[in-house]
Amino acid sequence: MSAAAASLPAGAAAARFLPVALAGRRVVVTAGAAGIGRIITEGFLAAGAQVHVCDVDPAAVADAAGSGEDQLTASIADVADPAAVRALFAEAADRLGGVDVLVNNAGIAGPTAGITDIEPDDLRRTMAVDLEGMFHCARQAVPLMRAAGGGHVINLGSIAGRLSFAMRSPYSAAKWGVVGFTKSLALELGRENIRVNAILPGHVNTPRFRDVAARRAQTLGIPAEEMEQRFLEPVALGRTVEREDIANMALYLCSPFGSAITGQAISVCGGVEMMR
Repeated sequence: MSAAAASLPAGAAAARFLPVALAGRRVVVTAGAAGIGRIITEGFLAAGAQVHVCDVDPAAVADAAGSGEDQLTASIADVADPAAVRALFAEAADRLGGVDVLVNNAGIAGPTAGITDIEPDDLRRTMAVDLEGMFHCARQAVPLMRAAGGGHVINLGSIAGRLSFAMRSPYSAAKWGVVGFTKSLALELGRENIRVNAILPGHVNTPRFRDVAARRAQTLGIPAEEMEQRFLEPVALGRTVEREDIANMALYLCSPFGSAITGQAISVCGGVEMMR
């Protein structure tokens, strides 16, 4: 069974998003113009929030800005660049009137190779986007949340941040770092009514999942479809998760139902207990 065939059955996620009311919330979603970030953005918009997204891809930003959503604004930014992040939050604060929620979604897959074949520049770039970018964004968002009387930071980690992942050491190391960053920041900011949590997606039904499987398959000399099957064999549900599953967890955490949850790394993975 391919990863596509193993995904959520058609119609099972017809409702798409949790029916929570987040009107008036001002949300920044990094890498929110495409992929998982775009679905998270759509979820917050459906809940009535105002959302500002960024992306490094000008075409994706133009598409988001031209979507016709009155509550959505967008700008180009590389979260690995502190100056670009400062400009991003200045623009977001101006357009939204403040920030209540930060979804640190931006991330890259990094290299797929053994330790002796990974170049230091690839390691540095993976860390700069996947971990340091979250620091830069939180550093700018926290003062805005303090001014608002509280807020919520959601960091997108990965099950690679709680399990070992051979041939993906830079990515896995960065995602383990995300968990530590999340827990430390939650303890630091909790008394200021700022909650911080991490969502750890599993194998999500996206082109990136198939690309990662294809690259890993190449290193092992096996067909890409066989690698996808190997990834899914240790998953309790035996399938990928959908992008809406990730978005709905973010919505839940930001709703009144999640008001007592902070400092947690929450897996949304279908029950993955081993990475291959």
